[in-house]
Amino acid sequence: MADASAKSSPPLLEPMERISEILFGIVMALTFTLTLGIATADAPKVRTMLIAALGCNLAWGIIDGGVYLLTRLHDHARKMRIMRAMRAAPDVAAAQRVLAEALPPSVVPVLSSEQADAMRRHVRQLPEPGEHPVLTARDWRGAVEMCLLSFLSTFPIVIPFMLISDARVALRASNAVAIAMLFVCGYAFGQRAGMRPWVSGLAVVAVGAAFVGVAIALGG
Repeated sequence: MADASAKSSPPLLEPMERISEILFGIVMALTFTLTLGIATADAPKVRTMLIAALGCNLAWGIIDGGVYLLTRLHDHARKMRIMRAMRAAPDVAAAQRVLAEALPPSVVPVLSSEQADAMRRHVRQLPEPGEHPVLTARDWRGAVEMCLLSFLSTFPIVIPFMLISDARVALRASNAVAIAMLFVCGYAFGQRAGMRPWVSGLAVVAVGAAFVGVAIALGG
């Protein structure tokens, strides 16, 4: 039973959260490798670039993890407000108004008064929500996963610089790895979004290249 419940538990991060975090890590790493290739193509300072790229993505991973925790805290506070409003609803009409604000607009028209009343009675049977929202262990694990995604997505791009002595060849190999990673992210996005994966993969490569160009042009 424990194994079944573990398998059925939802992932810590949504697929798009994972994809976007990896994309961010790739773009950040490319801003270092491509800037280095343009500025010092004859003798790239590989060690400095590796430390800077890894350090930058680690820092942004920590920042993204912190923002994720703030988002989770807001979500918990919102759910607590909805529960309190449902518990305090004096009648079915009041409960329907609370649900209309909490549920997607497409769901509200099909919600009957009997269902709203059943939800109101069910919420009143639940324990009183806490006074303040609290981050759970799952929230912290999600923040750690987000940080690691941003940090670890840098490694495939910088590995060629560790394995290939010729800096120019390493730069070309690194760029090829980054393009492949962008395509895979776009392909996965296309599958999730119901689009043609190959088209979305190529589109993300183009968009990622544009993001890198903007970051380099603006000194990012």
